[in-house]
Amino acid sequence: MKKNIILGFLMVIAFAFYGCDPELGDSPSIGNPPSEDQLRIVIEQDATDPFRYHFKNESSVTGIASWVLGGTRRTGDNVSIRFPMPGDHEIALTVSTRGGSATTTTTLSTEDTDWDFLASPEMVLLSGGVEAEAGKSWVLDSLTWGHLGVGPAGSNGLDWWGAGPLDKASVLVLYEDVMSFNIVGLKFDLHNNGASYVKDFRSDDPAYSNPEERDSDYKVDFTPSPAEWSLEEEDGEWYITLIPSEGPIFPIFDVGAVDNRYRVLALEENKLELVAIGGDGNAWHYKFIPQGYVRPVATFDVSVEDGINPNEYHVSLDELVIPEGANFQRFTVDFGDGTVESSIDPEAAITHSYMRRATYNVVVTLFTSIGEFSHTISINVENHHPDYEEFIINDFVMYNNFSDVEMVPFGGEDIAFSIVENPLRQYPNRTAMVAHYRKENSEWGNAYMQLPSGYRFDIREISTFRMMVYGKAGQVVLLKLENTDMGGNAWETGTELTYTIQNDDTWESAVFNFEGVPASFDWHGAYAPDVTVDNRYNHNYYNIIRIMCNPGVGDGVHEFYFDELYGPHVEGIKSTR
Repeated sequence: MKKNIILGFLMVIAFAFYGCDPELGDSPSIGNPPSEDQLRIVIEQDATDPFRYHFKNESSVTGIASWVLGGTRRTGDNVSIRFPMPGDHEIALTVSTRGGSATTTTTLSTEDTDWDFLASPEMVLLSGGVEAEAGKSWVLDSLTWGHLGVGPAGSNGLDWWGAGPLDKASVLVLYEDVMSFNIVGLKFDLHNNGASYVKDFRSDDPAYSNPEERDSDYKVDFTPSPAEWSLEEEDGEWYITLIPSEGPIFPIFDVGAVDNRYRVLALEENKLELVAIGGDGNAWHYKFIPQGYVRPVATFDVSVEDGINPNEYHVSLDELVIPEGANFQRFTVDFGDGTVESSIDPEAAITHSYMRRATYNVVVTLFTSIGEFSHTISINVENHHPDYEEFIINDFVMYNNFSDVEMVPFGGEDIAFSIVENPLRQYPNRTAMVAHYRKENSEWGNAYMQLPSGYRFDIREISTFRMMVYGKAGQVVLLKLENTDMGGNAWETGTELTYTIQNDDTWESAVFNFEGVPASFDWHGAYAPDVTVDNRYNHNYYNIIRIMCNPGVGDGVHEFYFDELYGPHVEGIKSTR
């Protein structure tokens, strides 16, 4: 009896599960798409501004309302826009629900012209006004920092990156482009000579052809169609909207601006600064000047006078000329040893005393209302200050391990130099980050570490440098010491050693001991058979390390990794990390 009860219970369970099998028709409904007859647009003229119109979504279906108001996009159930020019303005409302979307259109006809607005300072500054028959043409302010930039949404678009002067000259399709605003018909034209520069995520737009990567973004073939523009004030800020007739339209560089809308940061006779939310959600910055505009410059010389105290110098401005209408703000002096001083008095002399003997590059920068202007001079300090005491540790120190120790940063010359993850993070090199060197068709491309002004290597007691290398067996790694004071002739008195990598793709220690190694060449008259015992070279001379892979080989690609660079203690240098 008990057995039959259990069997019957199991059959009930089985039927219950069978009866609950889902059917296709049981899936939850997402609703039917709205229809055009469910949509309703209500238009009202503003009570105080006859050129402003308010648009209400009074559809019988609930959804997200998006509008196209004479080419300008808006989102929300209640939106508004000004129409300062007469015309037949097409109004489109799209309501989107979970089930789909529907669109209805109507036409708003206006007959009046807002002459006061067209003659307003903002419209005249942007377009040249009614007297500028061809409109006003603008180009990127390519000679100043920040003519392009990017930052987080809500910012002015310069927090993360700002383009330096001519930073994008190599792309060849940006700085010659011109955009024009014409008040007649509110016409906007982009003149790009048949090619434009666009963000990488915009390069697949169907209007573009033959995309070619240049400096991380893309050059594309594209002939823009004439467009229109509008200028509106909203909550105390001005916005420019570009209204395409066909295909994309943008102010010289396409970042996929949301709704083709640009917030005006500055609008002056000779300056237009904008920011827009790009298609990537970031804030993109633009700075323009009128085509043909030549920016006025301030000029000055630098006066350097010896002080009465040891190693004391007075630096001041001389022959200062500020263009009419511009204002002096301040000037700074970077003395080349880490000391930067400033003054708001154009006639002031800034005084500084050096502790170490060296040749210092001194940068004097003038700040004015029309920009910054700099001069660089050299001050040669022949002796240490009487109060200066040398402190040399006769031991190895680490210059750089690219992870947490950086006494002096590295750079690259005619190579691609980068700091990357360790390709083999195990003994004998477990650091997280390492240096990667890559040269292509470059005989003498090098990674370099240059000491700050006033600092030199001392190889009298310790003359060995070493580092970890990772590459292919047979690759030759060169380590060279030079003196940058000699400029292009630095190689004449340099000294160098090489190490041949023994194994493929494993870390090994490369040692460079300069004891007994010569400096210079016989024909220069500065030859030294042992660089470590010649007082011309063994201290207060070499200030840069150059590292090369397969030096003198100019064909093909040569790359390797290096890390953990050690050498003699450099008096006074500390890690920046």
